Formats: sequence, structure tokens, C-alpha cells
Amino acid sequence: CRVLQWDSEEPVPRAELLARVAGVRGLLCLLSDRIDREPGQRCPCLAGPDLKVISTMSVGFDHLALDEIKKRGIRVGYTPDVLTDATAELSVALLLSACRRLPEAAEQVRSGGWTTWKPLWMCGYGLSDSTVGIIGLGRIGQAVARRLKPFGVRKFLYTGSGPKPETAAEFGAEFVPLTRLAEESDFVVVTCALTPATQGMCNKDFFSRMKKTSVFVNTSRGTVVNQEDLYNALAQGQIAAAGLDVTTPEPLPTDHPLLSLKNCVILPHIGSATYATRNTMAVLAANNLLAGLRGEPMPHELKL
Repeated sequence: CRVLQWDSEEPVPRAELLARVAGVRGLLCLLSDRIDREPGQRCPCLAGPDLKVISTMSVGFDHLALDEIKKRGIRVGYTPDVLTDATAELSVALLLSACRRLPEAAEQVRSGGWTTWKPLWMCGYGLSDSTVGIIGLGRIGQAVARRLKPFGVRKFLYTGSGPKPETAAEFGAEFVPLTRLAEESDFVVVTCALTPATQGMCNKDFFSRMKKTSVFVNTSRGTVVNQEDLYNALAQGQIAAAGLDVTTPEPLPTDHPLLSLKNCVILPHIGSATYATRNTMAVLAANNLLAGLRGEPMPHELKL
């Protein structure tokens, strides 16, 4: 293969991407690359009619214009499974950081706020005997539940497109409507895919139903959450704390209101950021692309 590589850690500028993909047969992209049709352009998916395969180094594919891609008969490879454990670990770390106020406590040590032991100073909320609600009991949601269970969680609730009795049996998890999950959960973890049905689903109504002591964690996609509603819920004490690994936009502007809150922990989309996971993702994305170019079955192909 003749490879045209954008040799930078930063995303390829849109104009540069448009210029380079003309006439290519295969495209390996990241979740930060928007692969769709330019206004007024006849050929979708940026490239011309020779484009046969797109391979994305991600488990998510909301950055791909799938309707256009399907019309063209272009095959799509992605990287599920390999980042499940890393993302689940990060989800648990983010939950613990938010509910036990770890960043806030560490800052008190640095700033001199730590003066003596106090009975209620820096108190948070524990997982023992709690109810955890998981939005999206897919691969990552299951892996999160598997890791949280030994903490002494009393009950798991989940919601999604439909019940998964065989999967849920491992955790004794109960399938419930989104409203009930919000009302009864001490911790809410969002691990669902971004779809028209999930976009903006965590909004003012959702947060108003949560307990004042509840902690909200999102490691799926930023637009699943209405961030203005989340800010108001946190600022007004409707919920106790939140942890986000994904935001809208990314990166989040440094003057964004959420960053002014002590009870909101925000990370820069590092769910899969272990050396081993990212290396495995890269190799899988390359193998998906090569298999697609050869007309062979991909290790992981998205069925359109």
C-alpha cells in the first residue's frame, strides 16, 4: 500500500483532510475526524468513488456519516472489545474520584487547607450497600458492573433499548425505565452508545429526579448529556457530584461553567488511554483496513 500519513498528534485540519483523501481506496481515521459529505459535494464520505473501506480507531462511530457510507457500499471497521477493560477501569476511577472528592481533597493539601482532622471535613459517599444505575448494559456497562460489585453494591439497575436477562443475571440487575433509574440510583454511570434516542437524554427532567446525594458519571459521549442542565443540577445541589470523561465540545473551553464547580471532575476523554489498549486499537484498525482493501472479512466490521 502507498500510505499518506498525517504525522501529528493533533487532528488533521479539515481542509488538509479534504485535499489528501481525494482518490484514496482506504481511510484510517480517529474519532476526532468527521467523515461526512461537504456541502455541495457530490461524493459523500469526503473521498471520490474509489473509496472502498473506512477503518476508525475507536469503538464509537458517531463521527461517521453512516447513511451516506451505506449508500456507497463502503465497508467500515472499528475497534470494540479491546478498550472495554480500560474504559471500565477509568469509569470506576472517575466514580470514586467524584464520590470521595479526591481532586478537591488533593487540592486542599497543596493549598494549605488541610489543618487538622475534622469529623465531617471532605466527607463523600461510599458504594457499600448502594444502588448503581447503568445506562447501557453493553460490553463496557457490564465490565463496570463487574468491577463495582465487589465494593458491596446492594442493587444494580439498568436501562437501554431492551432487557438483557442473560447478561443482567450475573449482577442480579433489574431492567427499569430511565425515570425509575434516576429516582432510585445512588450512582448513575452512562456507558451507552450515542444514538438519536440517547442524545440529550440526561437533561433537566432526569437530574431533577435524582437524589440530592447521587453521583453522576459519563464515559460514553458528551452529547448524551445536556451540559447546561447538568451544571444547574450541580450548582443548585440537586445532585451531589459528577464525573465526566466526555464533554461537548472536546476539548472543553477553559472558561466553561462546569470547570468552576468543585463537585465536578472532568477528564480529557482518556477512557481507553493505557499503552497496551491504544497499541491494540491501532493494530486492529490497521488490520481492519487491510482486510477491507483485500476484500476479506475484517477482524471487526460494523454491520450497516
